[in-house]
Amino acid sequence: MNPNDPRRPNKVVRFQPPPADSMPSDTTPDTMNLLGMVFSMCGLMLKVKWASWMAVFCAFVSFANSRSSEDTKQILSSFMLSISAVVISYLQNPQPMTLPFLSY
Repeated sequence: MNPNDPRRPNKVVRFQPPPADSMPSDTTPDTMNLLGMVFSMCGLMLKVKWASWMAVFCAFVSFANSRSSEDTKQILSSFMLSISAVVISYLQNPQPMTLPFLSY
């Protein structure tokens, strides 16, 4: 044992994970699913292309963060709604998307 060693073995405490019931639940998939629905509705009703693409992004994030035990029908419906928002917005106006905060 080196006398210049600053470590104190009597102060070492091993890590113990907290109990499973005290862990907060992750609300990212639900939040992204809700945002995806809102963006899809904006894309469908207002013909806003960037909102439709944000809905697709939110659907992907919701799918990536979901657990395997969650309802797959809700995730599938979110994907279908976001894809339909993109298709409808481009069918109404086939011009390339321009972002509102970028002006050329």
